[in-house]
Amino acid sequence: MNIEQHMRQIGKQARQAAKNLARTKTSIKNNALKAISQQIEQQNASLLAANAKDLKAGEAKGLETALLDRLTLNNSRIENMVEGLQQMIALPDPVGEISDLNYRPSGIQVGKMRVPLGVVGIIYESRPNVTADAAGLCLKSGNATILRGGSEAIHSNQAIAKCISAGLKLAGLPSTAVQVIETTDRAVVGQLISMPEYVDVIIPRGGKSLVERINQEARVPVIKHLDGICHTYIDDKADLEKAIAVAYNAKTQRYGTCNTMETLLVAEDIAAQVLPKLAEKYEAAGVELRGCPTSQALLSNIQTASDEDWNTEYLAPILSIRIVKDLDQAIEHINLHSSQHTDAIITEDWSRARRFLTEIDSSSVMVNTSTRFADGFEYGLGAEIGISTDKFHARGPVGLEGLTSQKFIVLGDGHIRH
Repeated sequence: MNIEQHMRQIGKQARQAAKNLARTKTSIKNNALKAISQQIEQQNASLLAANAKDLKAGEAKGLETALLDRLTLNNSRIENMVEGLQQMIALPDPVGEISDLNYRPSGIQVGKMRVPLGVVGIIYESRPNVTADAAGLCLKSGNATILRGGSEAIHSNQAIAKCISAGLKLAGLPSTAVQVIETTDRAVVGQLISMPEYVDVIIPRGGKSLVERINQEARVPVIKHLDGICHTYIDDKADLEKAIAVAYNAKTQRYGTCNTMETLLVAEDIAAQVLPKLAEKYEAAGVELRGCPTSQALLSNIQTASDEDWNTEYLAPILSIRIVKDLDQAIEHINLHSSQHTDAIITEDWSRARRFLTEIDSSSVMVNTSTRFADGFEYGLGAEIGISTDKFHARGPVGLEGLTSQKFIVLGDGHIRH
């Protein structure tokens, strides 16, 4: 069987599974999630062994440190997968939820009902935890899913796929509800994004080149973000101790993620008070600083930031710093250079915070907290299937509700239109 035939067969199976899932009771979906989480917990050693093979191969190929970090599974990350699935069990099932039901002058009632999207295709790189997160979210929201992970994580993804398949079987659901592609053939991606008769939406998670390619070539709607150029602005009305802690965490808590701060903006009136202390902490953590001429005058261990730096997602221990005159200039800089992912302000002035919330056009806008919180798990969505910087159909971390649509429902009692 060639790749096209193989993928069409997977598509047909997913479409049939989606019809079954759309009418599956919440209790059965929750039983499946519980069974999958238990399988992952029980197979901890097998998952770590499979991941070790991927890491060894990745190191031999010379994968970058950020990619190896995303590829790595450890006890903590496996526990997070389990906890994410358990969180999903506790979340209300959006499917079938009726809202905005109102009587019209004619006597009919008009409202909206939440329904699954159908079949969700997810193409992702490195992170094996996406396999469990995506499977769980799609399952709970009544969607069948086709998962295509990167070749660098093939052993890890297949090990997690076995846990998912076993959990589905224990709950009495078809294994075709979640299909993890076994081949590393690149032609699979081109086929998956070209089957609108079987796939309702594509969600790419990976590097900018992958997302751009899928966005350009897909014949299926795409939910995506290209990159995470996230900013933190320290206002001159900020609590400086708070500002230092938040700005340090936003950059150093983890480097290879899309919600890591890449540019720090500081109000000129407090730059001399806050930047030297922050620079000392960043230097101790091994972060390379690149700055504007004003910040270079304040700090000795800082390189010149180029125009390109303000538009770069480093995914590495590198930070660009710019001193700005005030909130107006900070907002201007962010709206010019932001990728509309996540941006934050540190201030004790609520009117300025409200302006920032209103005028920054990003999928997550924050006050007095780290950009690293822009995450479905942290938002209580039970993990996430991705972060969307689009304005349609979902925006920000995409959880259960983002994996559903709405249809109008109309209730009558023999009403006819005159």
